[in-house]
Amino acid sequence: MHTPIKKGMDKVELRTSLPEIFDEFGEARRQGFLTVKEIKEKGKPVVGVYCTFMPEELVLAGGAIQISLCSTSDETIPDAEEDLPRNLCPLIKSSYGFGKTDKCPYFYFSDLVVGETTCDGKKKMYEYMEEFKDTYLMQLPHMRDTEESKKLWYSELVRFKEKLEDFLDVEITEEKIREAIVLKNRERQAKQNFYRLGQLNPPAITGQEIFQVMYGSQYKFDKEEVIQMLDETTAKVKEEYDAGKRLEKKPRILVTGSPMGGVTEKVIRAIEENGGLVVAYENCTVAKAVERLVDETEEDVYQALTDKYINIGCACMSNNQPRKELLSQMIDDYQVDGVIDMVLQNCIPFSVESLKIKRFLNEEKHTPYMYLETDYSTSDIEQINTRVTAFIEMLEEEAVCTQ
Repeated sequence: MHTPIKKGMDKVELRTSLPEIFDEFGEARRQGFLTVKEIKEKGKPVVGVYCTFMPEELVLAGGAIQISLCSTSDETIPDAEEDLPRNLCPLIKSSYGFGKTDKCPYFYFSDLVVGETTCDGKKKMYEYMEEFKDTYLMQLPHMRDTEESKKLWYSELVRFKEKLEDFLDVEITEEKIREAIVLKNRERQAKQNFYRLGQLNPPAITGQEIFQVMYGSQYKFDKEEVIQMLDETTAKVKEEYDAGKRLEKKPRILVTGSPMGGVTEKVIRAIEENGGLVVAYENCTVAKAVERLVDETEEDVYQALTDKYINIGCACMSNNQPRKELLSQMIDDYQVDGVIDMVLQNCIPFSVESLKIKRFLNEEKHTPYMYLETDYSTSDIEQINTRVTAFIEMLEEEAVCTQ
């Protein structure tokens, strides 16, 4: 049975202090599995995904909830390496390992797992995952500029809709998709309003706090509640800022590159504990998938979804111009002093694309750039601290010279 999208809800009580609010978002991933368990007990289906290319609007229109399954710990990597090569991206190995060992409650409660052909490692991993979980694979084109690519992604969206209808035993109408588009756009706008607080100078909040809220919001499953919490949190930060609360001015850092979360938050801590401040994230967790809305005026809902999702600036795409455009815009809007490109070890798309990003930033944006490769271990924290400290000191010296 299709569950209608909620038009409204009773207002939830927001915690009064910003530290409490940020902690609540920070705990969302750890506590969210209890909510998912309750959702399952009520008979609502759960669809697990690994990528921001997945069209959540279709899942919502099918009366299900969508959950991010990307794992961010090295706990199950040894289990994954029984089946997968050691020289594979840690995100792939960790995600597979948590699924294989049933140690991830979100994976356990997912009725259907939806994968995508973003990179060779992931698409081959899904072939093994389908041995122990219902898994569906979407064929993502690796170019966005040709009519053939757009037609392929359009047809994949229709095929996915049909898969959901069959799997969930529901009818997904265009009207339901339009409702979902409007709801999801409202959520994106609430997220934009929050993370754009990073544009304030002097700063209002830390990069860790921005990340806490953005990452944690993925694990709150009532969209109306999430929108309300984001709106009220944004308003609270602005209220305190207008009352005079300011953070100390520091070199303003934009983080780009591979998906972040869990252990890789060590990079944020390294920046902010060594004299810098993260003001912006051009990655999957924050701006990359949120900055562009779905066109609500487009008559063809599948065309609207095609145009939005195919233009996400991921390194898996050939000629990744949208990433450059978003980086350029954010460097200007957030008054960025330097960019740190965090790339997961053996993440081929982002590591190969890093040279192009470095050239673009140095030659066209005249912005200092640092490439930082890491994994899901904690053994490189001292090395990261050393490199980040040197980068921030360089930015401070440049600032003095230009005064």
